[in-house]
Amino acid sequence: MAVMATRIPPLRNPPIAFAHRGARAVERDNTIPSFLLAARLGATGMESDVWLTRDGVPILDHDGQLGRLRRRPISSLDRADLPDHIPTLAEYYEHVGTSFDLSLDLKDPSHFEPVVAVTRNASPEMVNRLWLCFGDHEIMQEWRRLEPDVRIVDSTRHKRISEGPERRAADLANWGIDAINMRQDDWTGGLTTLFHRFDVLAFAWDVQFDRTLAATLDIGIDAVYSDHVDRMVDALTSFHPDTFVPGGI
Repeated sequence: MAVMATRIPPLRNPPIAFAHRGARAVERDNTIPSFLLAARLGATGMESDVWLTRDGVPILDHDGQLGRLRRRPISSLDRADLPDHIPTLAEYYEHVGTSFDLSLDLKDPSHFEPVVAVTRNASPEMVNRLWLCFGDHEIMQEWRRLEPDVRIVDSTRHKRISEGPERRAADLANWGIDAINMRQDDWTGGLTTLFHRFDVLAFAWDVQFDRTLAATLDIGIDAVYSDHVDRMVDALTSFHPDTFVPGGI
């Protein structure tokens, strides 16, 4: 891919290359091998969803359900009852390390404190690279009061911003929320510029194709989430050749 320049500069340079559930385009998602492959392909961040088992262990899985015919929620099972391929958050840090940013979708506010505790135990410095995505603003404000160093992300869609983007950007800035995460087709250059004016980072998920990666990076997005780590890394290397350094283990 030819070297390109962004039309609108990102607030965070270089942007983060989040591997969505690891290298899921070529490896079973949310597994240690998938995260390790994403690292070898050059991702600078990892993404997953986090759930608590019945005995209070944070684990990484997409929908929090086991089984195909008889579905059972992970919250009804102890860690010892889960298949080996489903990693705990502690196992993720043990095998993948703490040199990558980590974006986690929290499905329940009760997961916040155990996730932060496991992260801090792995590395106190990692807390500042932990991006926790949620959608309840009152709860997110409480998290900010509890943990000033954790990165908190407003996970939403443009159509849900009933008060308007400028009001949302101002509120997020006042609450100390670090970023807003929307699907890539929700974003425009005007929106990234607006949120950046309030020092709120703009994250984009479901960025899968070369043309979409180029269009998204062109408008100053601060982090992209993709299943295709190789494409994502190539695009970021092209748009930010002087600052983007691919990850690796």
